Amino acid sequence: MATKTLSVAPAAAPVRPFADVLSAWGRRAQGFLFALPAILVLAIFIVYPMISTLLMSVTDANSSFTGLENYTSILGSSTTSRAFTNTIFYVGLSIVFQMVLGTIVGIVLNESFRGRALVRSLVLIPWVIPGIVAAMTWAWMFHTDFGIINYAFKQLGLIQQPVGWLTNPTTVLPALTAVNIWKMFPFVAIMVLAGLQAIPASLYEAARVDGANWWHEIRYITLPGLRGILSSITLLLLIAGVNSITIIYSTTKGGPADRSLITSIQIYVEAFEHFDFNSSSALAVMFFLITTVFIVAYIHTSSRQQLG
Repeated sequence: MATKTLSVAPAAAPVRPFADVLSAWGRRAQGFLFALPAILVLAIFIVYPMISTLLMSVTDANSSFTGLENYTSILGSSTTSRAFTNTIFYVGLSIVFQMVLGTIVGIVLNESFRGRALVRSLVLIPWVIPGIVAAMTWAWMFHTDFGIINYAFKQLGLIQQPVGWLTNPTTVLPALTAVNIWKMFPFVAIMVLAGLQAIPASLYEAARVDGANWWHEIRYITLPGLRGILSSITLLLLIAGVNSITIIYSTTKGGPADRSLITSIQIYVEAFEHFDFNSSSALAVMFFLITTVFIVAYIHTSSRQQLG
């Protein structure tokens, strides 16, 4: 007679919702503790200064609330409008020429030629030189009486009399813009060179088989392949341009007659030379908001172009 074996199902695990919730909270708390040092650093060096700047922008030197008085006062200054106009010229023109020159140099450096490694190293020199060193070097090169630029132009017959590049209100901002272009175009070139490495060589080979020339390869393969990295570079140059004061402040400090004054230098001068921290804070808040709008608009436009 066959015996029947009874299979006993394993007992179901007890339902412990409260314990599971505590365990989940424990894991989250553990992750938070790991991130806590970084959060504290951000709070101390970013969040607190932003809140402090915002509070100072709506108060006076005695910490009394003044509303928008600091904003209207600084906006009504002719210096503010001139500085903002100079900023648009300085940053905008710099970005255009940095992108064009850097892209061309990056494409050339991607080609095979004798001494390419040496040329790549030399191109990096303007970018790796400290900003203050570059500014002082160019200040001497632009010197009216002893500068090599005036000497070279006179020898070539381009000028008859020495030009005060940094003392003439007409030439000072274009001259400093040229220095900024020289300083940052190697960054664009290196980024473009890195981006070119990601474009498959098979695309160029297929294009040559179809009879494409060098210009067709640049137009239909290289530039579309670099679209994403060029957008990122432009954004980085915009952020760096509106925040950088080294070249202008160490050479002209915004002069002569505020012709090379940009907004970031005006904020610094108002705070640490005129000791008007409240007006400086109001200008900093407005400049931050305007810059943020430009950056968000650019990111949105670039994202739509890439998706399209």
